[in-house]
Amino acid sequence: MKKYSLILTFALFCVSIQGSAQATANATTTAEIIAPITITNVANMNFGTLATATTAGTVDLAVDGGRTSTGGVTLSSTGTAAAAASFTVAGDANATYSVTLPSSVTLTDATTNTMTVDTFVSIPATTGTLDAGGSSTLDIGATLNVGADQVAGVYTNATDLSVTVNYN
Repeated sequence: MKKYSLILTFALFCVSIQGSAQATANATTTAEIIAPITITNVANMNFGTLATATTAGTVDLAVDGGRTSTGGVTLSSTGTAAAAASFTVAGDANATYSVTLPSSVTLTDATTNTMTVDTFVSIPATTGTLDAGGSSTLDIGATLNVGADQVAGVYTNATDLSVTVNYN
């Protein structure tokens, strides 16, 4: 009987070892969809009213709407007021985002005369953070390059000041 008892004990031991040779566990699978990032124009960029001379010059428009001039450009205090471009960025609360500004924009008058806008600057500069409500303001300034004896007129471009924001 001892012999059968020993064989039975050995068989049960083998079965219990075999049963603990594998294990199974489960994991939770999750995906989170955040609010899409959006950008909305609040104010258009306007370099204001200016006069030119026989010398080329520039108008630097700061992100706060202030402006300075160089060369043959004289800033006028009458006429259209200067204004930096302003946008509202919205999305997921407290998320960070990158800002991409254009390299240049060409303004054209009613005929074919042009001026170039470049050296864009913004606040925030390259990365912004949405507040707890999921919103942020993006202000943009730039430099207007005015030619010598630039032809009088209103110069515009309605589409090329394209600003891109992306979640980081």
